[in-house]
Amino acid sequence: MKYLLMIYGNQEKWDSFPADAWPEAVARQEAFNRKYRDSGELLGAYGLADAVAAKLVRRTGEGAPAVTDGPYLETKEYMASFYLLDCENEERALAIAADMPFADSDPVELWPILHESPTEQ
Repeated sequence: MKYLLMIYGNQEKWDSFPADAWPEAVARQEAFNRKYRDSGELLGAYGLADAVAAKLVRRTGEGAPAVTDGPYLETKEYMASFYLLDCENEERALAIAADMPFADSDPVELWPILHESPTEQ
């Protein structure tokens, strides 16, 4: 079964993180990624740009794209990164989520993926 792990953040949070602590934080995250890539359970790990770089795309009545700045919702926090897992069950996915660096201070959302469109034909 596939699962999506999501981590939220905001610019204020990133700015308050001491610059000299970033290398260790990145190393811890990469160790987590490597551990679960090696087990075959981590299919991908993706860090997102800051919310100011997000775009919102809608289609007008004529079918033309209408692009505006920013995420759809105005919120203090935004999705900062996401991870795609393939685990044998929810219990295993929860264990991996709990092993995420900083899960002791920041929550990790776990979403079951109910449908996947095939990428190969």
